[in-house]
Amino acid sequence: MKTIIYPGTFDPIHNGHIDIAERAALLFDKLIFVVADNEQKSPMFTVKERIIMIERATEHIKNITVSSTTDLIVNFAKRENAVALIRGLRHVSDFEFEFQMAMMNFHLDPKIITLFMMPDEKYIHINSTVIKNVSRLCGDISTYVPKSVEKCLNNKRK
Repeated sequence: MKTIIYPGTFDPIHNGHIDIAERAALLFDKLIFVVADNEQKSPMFTVKERIIMIERATEHIKNITVSSTTDLIVNFAKRENAVALIRGLRHVSDFEFEFQMAMMNFHLDPKIITLFMMPDEKYIHINSTVIKNVSRLCGDISTYVPKSVEKCLNNKRK
């Protein structure tokens, strides 16, 4: 069984993430979303809230599970017998950081491959920070997040 890990903060998950996950899930037997438990990023949502949002947003994809870690993603991938990591690239500006991470992960375990995937062009301009900022100012984010995520964002605003 071929497993791929989709690591990230996912604070919150948005349709760009889901687009990548849907396509990656077609290529692998199992896709595991791994929520980074990184308090240095000052997330809006707790790890548990992010896991629940991902589970709801991806329940239509049968070979996806969701977990979290505070460990190096390569160590998590080894424990899960994963063969690859998937990372989204929206712009050329994303590449430098993602390339550095991919090379470090390769150094830590050359058997775990990093794959880069671009979201559909309609999601190229979005990221979780933009989603949170627009939501905080009562802007319409319905095109960019599942209804369940929109509801969570609205609840945080109250």
